[in-house]
Amino acid sequence: MVKEKKRNASRGPGKPRYELVLYVTGATVRSLRAIANIKAICEEYLKGHYKLDVIDIYRRPEMLHEDQVVAVPTLIRKAPAPTRCLVGDLSKAEQVLTSLDIPAGTP
Repeated sequence: MVKEKKRNASRGPGKPRYELVLYVTGATVRSLRAIANIKAICEEYLKGHYKLDVIDIYRRPEMLHEDQVVAVPTLIRKAPAPTRCLVGDLSKAEQVLTSLDIPAGTP
């Protein structure tokens, strides 16, 4: 119980915890670019308030059906609700922030 209190307190008031899943296709240029872009955005704007899972569809193809992914790279925001999906290399940070409901002026 004490550990849970510490974990919640470290998040800070008013900042939601983001749960993100990025689907990629191996080590392609586009996939590597998407991984680098979302990691940079998360570290700048969500530091300490996010969990990012990267799923290679070549290694885990069954996950495509679970999240109904039809194109890659695809980023899915699972939390906070509602679920949101973005397709592409995530190179337009402002567009990613808007889609994830992250105010651009809040690092």
